[in-house]
Amino acid sequence: MPTDLRTVWIACVLGFSSALMGQPPADLLKSEDLLKLADRSGQLADSIAIAVPDLEPASAPIREALRIARDNLKMRADSGPFIMALLNNLRAYQALMDAMPRSIVLPKEADVQMVELRALISKLNAHFQALIVQMEARIRSADRDNLHRYAEANQLLPAPTSKRVLFYGDSITDFWRLNEYFPSQDYVNRGISGQVTSEMLGRFKADVLDLKPSTIVILAGTNDLSRGTPVATIANNITMMAELAQAHKIRVILASVMPVSDYHKAVNPQYERTRFRPPALIRSLNTWMKNYCASNGFTYLDYYSAMVDKGGFLKAELTDDGLHPNAAGYRVMAPLVSAAIAAGERLPLPVQPGRRTKRQDY
Repeated sequence: MPTDLRTVWIACVLGFSSALMGQPPADLLKSEDLLKLADRSGQLADSIAIAVPDLEPASAPIREALRIARDNLKMRADSGPFIMALLNNLRAYQALMDAMPRSIVLPKEADVQMVELRALISKLNAHFQALIVQMEARIRSADRDNLHRYAEANQLLPAPTSKRVLFYGDSITDFWRLNEYFPSQDYVNRGISGQVTSEMLGRFKADVLDLKPSTIVILAGTNDLSRGTPVATIANNITMMAELAQAHKIRVILASVMPVSDYHKAVNPQYERTRFRPPALIRSLNTWMKNYCASNGFTYLDYYSAMVDKGGFLKAELTDDGLHPNAAGYRVMAPLVSAAIAAGERLPLPVQPGRRTKRQDY
């Protein structure tokens, strides 16, 4: 094997291994460093275009595409497609820059900027390759669904009471300090930030069924929407979780997906939430959920109506980032879930295992 290829192969193996062990690959940039690199590359592209004859008009479409790529990246710095778009446009700009005829001697500053731009492109390429290694390691990981997150806590959990309620979901659940809002209650938090419904389904036995709650509160779907997952697919995953719980005689409460807003995007461009979580799709998923609960005897928990403003967005005072509730938001949610739990306890126990519920077509 040639030396250069062997070096690349070893680097890939080491990067893959470190990702499997929970260590990010060495070339992976922090979000703030990635955004600084993106901004600097745009500044360099504009400056070089002015210095090189005829490059400014010729590169105008590419520089506009670079601007769009940078804006997208500011909203989702972890997005592989956005990083790839930025990288591809920078490569196109470099190819055009190198192809332009040089009729004059360029200022020394322009030569320095070209060297810097090439270095930034190489750094961005290394970051993108490291991101691929990390994503592939996660896909191949034996713990893709994060079963180990709560493994020790599950072992230490006391025997369940007849009032055990399990809160299940993503970051909105994960961040909720249940002991502060519901002191002295047998309430168990099994939320994991960033998870989608398929991942929640993958750990449902370990983090729900084996803990034997009397009631489960499922709040899920917003991350699926942000990744472009069809509402029908989300509904199917939620249906499977609800039917599994029902088969194990666990009362089911399905919480509506909460609204989002863009009110805080001036603080951080990534807080422009409606672009990736369209309000119309949130309403569509909630409509399905409400009808599904009514058809199958489950409790529908309507956070949405209590937290949406007249414009159809998450009330500005209930969030600091347009997606996650702040303390005021959780104070709105707490009495609603308490009422839903109490209402569910008044209902008959779920049907015996083996009985199928009526599916609600989307």
